[in-house]
Amino acid sequence: MSLVVHLKTAAHLRGKGDRIAKVTFRLPLYSRIAENCGEVAHFNETFRWPIASRLDQNEMLEVQVYNYSKVFTNAGRGVFSAMKLGKTKCSKDDHKRGDEPAVLEMEDLDKKAMRLAGMLEPDTISLASVTAVTTNVSNKSKPDIKMEPSSGRPVDYQQISITVIEARQLIGLNMDPVVCVEVGDDKKYTSMKESTNCPYYNEYFVFDFHVPPDVMFDKIIKLSVIHSKNLLRSGTLVGTFKMDVGTVYSQPHQFYHKWAVLSDPDDITAGCKGYVKCDIAVVGKGDNIKTPHKANETDEDDIENLLLPEGIPAERQWARFYVKIHRAEGLPKMNTSIMANVKKAFIGENRDLVDPYVQVQFSGQKQGKTSVQKSSYEPIWNEQVIFTELFPPLCKRIKVQIRDSDKVNDVAIGTHFVDLRKISNDGDKFLPTLGPAWVNMYGSTRQYTLMDEHQDLNDGLGEGVSFRARLLISVAVEILDTTSPEIICSTDVQVEPVSNISESATGKMEEFFLFGSFLEATMIDRKIGDKPISFEITINYGNHIDGVSKSSSVKKKKKEDENQEEENELIQNSSEDEADEDADLTSVSSTPPMKPFITDNYFHLPYFEKKPCVYIKSWWQDQRRRLYNSNMMDKIADKLEEGLNDVQEIIKTEKAFPERRLRGALEELTIGCRYVTLANKDVNLAGRTKLDRERLKSCMREMLLQDSMGQQAKQIRTQVKKNTVKEKLKLAQNFLQRLRFLADEPQHSIPDVFIWMMSNNKRIAYARIPSKDILFSVVDEETGKDCGKVKAVFLKLPGKKGFGPAGWTVQAKLELYLWLGLNKSRKDFLNGLPNGFEEIRATKTGHGLPPVTLVYDKQVFQLRAHMYQARSLFAADSSGLSDPFARVFFSSQSQVTEVLNETLCPTWDQLLVFDDVELFGEATELRDDPPIIVVEFYDQDTVGKAEFIGRTFAKPTIKMCDEPYGPPRFPPQLEYYQIYRGNSIAGELLAAFELLQVGPGGRADLPPLEGPTDSERGPILPVPLGIRPVLSRYRIEVLFWGLRDLKRINLAQVDRPRVDIECAGRGVQSVLIQNYKKNPNFSTLVKWFEDLPENELLHPPLNIRVVDCRAFGRYILVGSHAVSTLRHFIYSPPDKSCNNWASADISVNLEAEPPIRKMDTVVKLDAMSDAVVKVDMNEDESDKEKKKKKKKKKGGVEEEEETDERVLDWWSKYFASIETLKEVNLRSQEAAQAEAEEREDLEIAAEAAIRPDDLHLKGSKMRERFKEKKSSKQKRSHAADSSEKRPPKARVDELVQVYNKELESEYGNFEDWLHTFNLYRGKAGDDDEHALDDDRIVGRFKGSLCMYKVPLSQEITRETGYDPNMGMFQSIPHNDPIHVLVRVYVVRATDLHPADINGKADPYIAIKLGKSEIKDKENYISKQLNPVFGSFDIEATFPMESMLTVSVYDWDLVGTDDLIGETKIDLENRFYSKFRATCGIASNYSHGYNIWRDPMKPSQILAKLCKEGKIDGPHYGPGGKVKVANRIFTGPTEIEDENLKKQTEEHLALSVLNHWEEIPRVGCKLVPEHVETRPLLNPDKPGIEQGRLEMWVDMFPMDMPAPGPAIDTSPRKPKYELRVIIWNTDEVILEDDDYFTGEKSSDIFVRWLKGQQEDKQDTDVHYHSLTGEGNFNWRFVFPFDYLVAEEKIVISKKESMFSWDETEYKIPARLTMQVWDADHFSADDFLAIELDLNRFPRGAKTAKQCNLDMIRNEQELPTISIFKQKRVKGWWPFVARDENDEMELTGKVEAELHLVTAEEAEKSPVGLGRNEPDPLEKPRPDTSLMWFLGPLKSLRYFIWHNYRWLILKALGLILLLLMLGLFLYSIPGYLVKKILGA
Repeated sequence: MSLVVHLKTAAHLRGKGDRIAKVTFRLPLYSRIAENCGEVAHFNETFRWPIASRLDQNEMLEVQVYNYSKVFTNAGRGVFSAMKLGKTKCSKDDHKRGDEPAVLEMEDLDKKAMRLAGMLEPDTISLASVTAVTTNVSNKSKPDIKMEPSSGRPVDYQQISITVIEARQLIGLNMDPVVCVEVGDDKKYTSMKESTNCPYYNEYFVFDFHVPPDVMFDKIIKLSVIHSKNLLRSGTLVGTFKMDVGTVYSQPHQFYHKWAVLSDPDDITAGCKGYVKCDIAVVGKGDNIKTPHKANETDEDDIENLLLPEGIPAERQWARFYVKIHRAEGLPKMNTSIMANVKKAFIGENRDLVDPYVQVQFSGQKQGKTSVQKSSYEPIWNEQVIFTELFPPLCKRIKVQIRDSDKVNDVAIGTHFVDLRKISNDGDKFLPTLGPAWVNMYGSTRQYTLMDEHQDLNDGLGEGVSFRARLLISVAVEILDTTSPEIICSTDVQVEPVSNISESATGKMEEFFLFGSFLEATMIDRKIGDKPISFEITINYGNHIDGVSKSSSVKKKKKEDENQEEENELIQNSSEDEADEDADLTSVSSTPPMKPFITDNYFHLPYFEKKPCVYIKSWWQDQRRRLYNSNMMDKIADKLEEGLNDVQEIIKTEKAFPERRLRGALEELTIGCRYVTLANKDVNLAGRTKLDRERLKSCMREMLLQDSMGQQAKQIRTQVKKNTVKEKLKLAQNFLQRLRFLADEPQHSIPDVFIWMMSNNKRIAYARIPSKDILFSVVDEETGKDCGKVKAVFLKLPGKKGFGPAGWTVQAKLELYLWLGLNKSRKDFLNGLPNGFEEIRATKTGHGLPPVTLVYDKQVFQLRAHMYQARSLFAADSSGLSDPFARVFFSSQSQVTEVLNETLCPTWDQLLVFDDVELFGEATELRDDPPIIVVEFYDQDTVGKAEFIGRTFAKPTIKMCDEPYGPPRFPPQLEYYQIYRGNSIAGELLAAFELLQVGPGGRADLPPLEGPTDSERGPILPVPLGIRPVLSRYRIEVLFWGLRDLKRINLAQVDRPRVDIECAGRGVQSVLIQNYKKNPNFSTLVKWFEDLPENELLHPPLNIRVVDCRAFGRYILVGSHAVSTLRHFIYSPPDKSCNNWASADISVNLEAEPPIRKMDTVVKLDAMSDAVVKVDMNEDESDKEKKKKKKKKKGGVEEEEETDERVLDWWSKYFASIETLKEVNLRSQEAAQAEAEEREDLEIAAEAAIRPDDLHLKGSKMRERFKEKKSSKQKRSHAADSSEKRPPKARVDELVQVYNKELESEYGNFEDWLHTFNLYRGKAGDDDEHALDDDRIVGRFKGSLCMYKVPLSQEITRETGYDPNMGMFQSIPHNDPIHVLVRVYVVRATDLHPADINGKADPYIAIKLGKSEIKDKENYISKQLNPVFGSFDIEATFPMESMLTVSVYDWDLVGTDDLIGETKIDLENRFYSKFRATCGIASNYSHGYNIWRDPMKPSQILAKLCKEGKIDGPHYGPGGKVKVANRIFTGPTEIEDENLKKQTEEHLALSVLNHWEEIPRVGCKLVPEHVETRPLLNPDKPGIEQGRLEMWVDMFPMDMPAPGPAIDTSPRKPKYELRVIIWNTDEVILEDDDYFTGEKSSDIFVRWLKGQQEDKQDTDVHYHSLTGEGNFNWRFVFPFDYLVAEEKIVISKKESMFSWDETEYKIPARLTMQVWDADHFSADDFLAIELDLNRFPRGAKTAKQCNLDMIRNEQELPTISIFKQKRVKGWWPFVARDENDEMELTGKVEAELHLVTAEEAEKSPVGLGRNEPDPLEKPRPDTSLMWFLGPLKSLRYFIWHNYRWLILKALGLILLLLMLGLFLYSIPGYLVKKILGA
């Protein structure tokens, strides 16, 4: 078996030369060389590969054609193709094609596949645009050109909010900690907590900023804990934590409940100094943050949850960051020359006019500065700045700035930011490294002015408009070993000298050559005036006006040798310098000045046949490799981006096969990745830095190896299916970001090229082109994307002038050709120019010189612009409309459409013909890349100049004179073009453009134009028939409901409004509302009109206008609204085949089946269970299981008592619901993940076998069951495990649905049949002026549209009760006024924006509905940012009062109250919605805190719904069944009522209501009992949340029975009393030395705290405990209020003596016991233990069993809650941390805790300490007496106790000595006696 490939020819090759083909299958084979062939190379060869194994589906056959060269590597030219062998099925019409090659095509085959969709089977050839890997012909009709720079624009309002919750494990004794929060230069402090190591703050701080984003993201957020700060002293720093704002923003804008690790900046050996738990969020305008629900957060207490971005290790090490500053070049003058000349006259020396130094800033530390080099344009510093910071740092950028030292104030010369992410990599584990490399700095223009208007640019804000200097720097990082003794502890910035580096370290000097040719200069702004204009190109060389400053040090005559000359300085290559040294080549950097000509309202320069050229020679280090690598990555990324944009466009316009285009794009990516191997060349050149090598490695890894982008793309490509396109598109977009990141080169080489337009020797406008884009390489992939190509360049104003309206006007449009490369390889520089020119050189003699002008032949064309219509234009007049006209520019001509008055959606339907358009160059080349057409839109004003609306760009379709005018390319299709105004989108244009070559026969040969047929419009040509849209009969029905909230117009109120609707020239008017005040609804509801284009994409916008009929038949426009797309309103008849239309009764019994998560079709509730219907049916089985498991685990000890019904209230239900919400979210995430994985496996397995849709149905059910089994098992085991650790919560039968957003977003704004259209009036604001559209809203039109093809099928019109007057809007309620009782429950507000100086607010609620307003000012809540409110009743009449505004105000003692934020709810839409949002449907029908709120019972609601929906039912059957339509539901029928069971149908009816969405035709999900979360917004701070309200609204019509009383949602605070008896302490560490005896002893007393310092209570003192034992028998008593649901204690107290009223604090229920050593003089020292009263470990039975494990293994040990146990006694350990951060046992305490309710406490009172009643007896150990009270006792104890052996020994010795003394005393007498014998 073998594979044979016959290669005949390769066609459409570019240029001429020797070609060689390489055919690869498993291994490559080469063809012979086809010599000197042009467009076609004939190979005629057969290649044969023997094959032993089967062909794999994915094997590729590749054919590449190269230009053969003996010298260079073969440059891949043109054709490259590949095909998958597994996919080449034989096509149906193969015989027609003969053997023409299907493979080597130059066209994007996916597009072809779309055209030939009938002919090709999908996926036959998935070559996508493989061929285009090396060719870059954009056949797009929409060139991608962005006008306004996005960086550096002054930006909006941002807000940083930080909540400091608590701190733990602070190192230090007896602290009074305060947390200081610092952002940039703003500081805010928390309150001070006394003597505690684990303070609880829960304080919220907000910082508002108004700066550009770059400045914002570099600001440092710093949290520091300070010990005992007060007015007099600043306190001592415990530790700090730093992070920049950008890090937070690049998370999803926030960190939530994370622990920040504190470290001490002055002592880096110290380790962790404690933890602070906080939330940090950064919000810009329009960002919305998903905050997790504020419930009782007990789960996130573990300190593992650190405040660090993902991927950063928890243990960060200290590191030194070395920034070495070597030298700088090319600095500009920074002083006026006048002073210098004066000096020169006096002193006779010439000085350089700049005194530079470098300043480096990193992570908010003090700046490091180098020394100042006086008077030097080329300073040499050789110094390094050293920062000490934790690694990896949480600050992204190092800022390096050259500044000019000045006596008055120092000015920045240029700024560069080193982005650490780009110079390091966690994956490859290389530390940040950079250089030594030159970095280029850009900023304002180089001439010195005293007041530089572009000074910001030098500080790094905005895009620099000129080269300022270049600086040689390097960065290195070393990780410190903090254990080594000689390390410097502090983190202060140090500056020290370093050695010089050699010249060659940064690369070999090379001479570069830059060539540019101006082919066209049009659209020059008229403001410039008609002085002659010239253009200048600079690359820091070639700058005439304010070039490189000459260094005075280089006075000596320059040597002839170029290299020598370069190394002295960057030479200003102007002609006078050059004449003597380098006659070979003089630089010409600017075009000759010319007077401009006028085109309409722009100028153009007469560059007709003659095109001026410029060229510049410059010298730079040869670091092209860096730019080449960048270019390669960029090209792959551009390809991918183009593909992804196509896919998005296909999806957006709903064309066929987006998945094919995505597969194509991914395939291109895989193939593109192979080119990265090119980057391996020239690795060992001079000047390659460590970073170059590391970046190369990481590129290789990212692109080529296993798990790399190329491999992943290949894998994803196989998984792209129709239904997965969107998610795979997201993955591909990640690739794109990664590629762009890799492509960005941090080490610069050649500076960017600037093009300036000069007039009158002033710089007017500029463009900046990155040098890599125009850099030449012999390898195509490495060449810059604009090198040797003609490119449209738009010039813009420099700096701040370029923002806002000034920046929207084009300053000039150039067609420009640029080429940059080594002077050596200069021969190619003209290759890319359009052919057909002659060169004209500057001098007669110079052969080698580049041309100064090019002379071209001209081609004549005719351009036809078919301007059909525009939609959603920008409103430029005060009426909220515009009078738009369009101006089309092409080459140097322009034409205008007519002006259409008062519309935002003009249909011009006009053909503009440009005759005699002269284009220069070869016709065929123009065809491939035609020039750009610019279309500008203006608003015509009666007075003054027309106002700019926006601009768009297009490319025409070109027909050469020898081509036929016919399909597929002609006549061209109408296409939509986005209109931009600055950065914002200002509408869309629907148009087509064609460019027709005028042949030798003149215009007669062109396709004919129909003459003006329209007599009214005069000589205006309409768009011809083949192009304009085809009309077909669509009918549009309009439902007119009413108008709301119309504002005054010209001070008069609107009284008799009318609505006019217009679409495509047809329209309809509503009836007049006679009296808007009395009833703003319309009396006739439905009207209709017909005729619309066939193609849905071309449907014109529909305009809604409201006019007010004033006296004498005048009409005044109130406001207008344009519906830009009617697609949402297209009516599609219901599909009868789907299963809810089945006619048989459907009933399924759920007994045998595994529980199904999405309860399909039937719900069985068995009478025994009180299942939570809401979430899933397993809930309560798992509950029972938990209980069983608990019993077993505890060995028979029943832990859990059933919760007391009395403690349950609405809040317990609420918190239980939030817990469930969290679980469900987690579970759904896991399920979604599992499902996605499974789906992929299934798809891949079953791709061939089953039709995908069947598979999906079967698969999903199987999966459902399988997954349910799996997940319920996991869940049960998981639940059981977790329940061991936490005491069981109160069990709540009912759940409320808690929505973390507005109810509207869950139910599609309740626009199920009634839509709200905002009416606008007034001029639209621009992004830059921050005017939001909300200010322009003057009212709302309520109604709806329905669009369908006529005639309709009979079925619909034949249905019973069809009212022909209502059309499609059958069964719509009446719109007569209706009285409603509105009951607003505001549960609570969270995270309010502080309104007072103290960082708090005193909020209260105000509710406004129409005229009625409730201000709850009396009940304001003092100093609280998370207040709890209540319910409010308010009456209203719809439709007059339908907009409910709930505001939160801040109460102020003096002055007016400030608005914190407000939220608006449209009650009318809710009231009339079929989702029934009047009163949420509970999941159970019961009493107590769950009482049924609706005045109608479930059965009544059900009956009403059935009647309205015209469906059969409900029929209640025996055995708990109910039949509705053809569905049968089963459920319990008994209701417990005051312990009597009685039969009822309510439960049954309720089970149907809860599953109403399953009823065919009319079913939809009814709004359940719920709490919604609404953001509070403040008009002064647009787009930024000021807090959130949790609330819900019930509405009851007044003509129904009255509802019951409102539910009490105020939290119940049961009063408790906690009694703690301290019996004994033991093994307490002894600290004091006795004065007399040097004894270790302690005076022990025990203090306890309940959260606040004020509530402390102390025992008496046990003096001089020598064993660490203390006996107390002392009782503490503490009464407190407790919120059961939140598990928090509530304390009310005045904040300070000056406070007006008490503030309420909520603190966790924690008991802190501290053992103190009572010192008379110094501060007391203490040891502490903290017990969380809801979950703390059981005390040990005896002191011996009490050890460290009780604290260490806290997680594993069973915990108890004092609220359940009521009484606990035991021993608990005290712990402290020693120097090594290890825990050590420092004492034990025996205590008894007893909790009683307030009532019980009254019945059996106890005394404090040992007082009556119920006194405790006195402990009196002998040791505790003071020694002077019982001296004998003390002596006995002290001396005898410790020195008894010493005393006994001493006594023995004394006796011995006594005896010896007596012996010696008596022996002489004895001897005498003996001697004398007496």
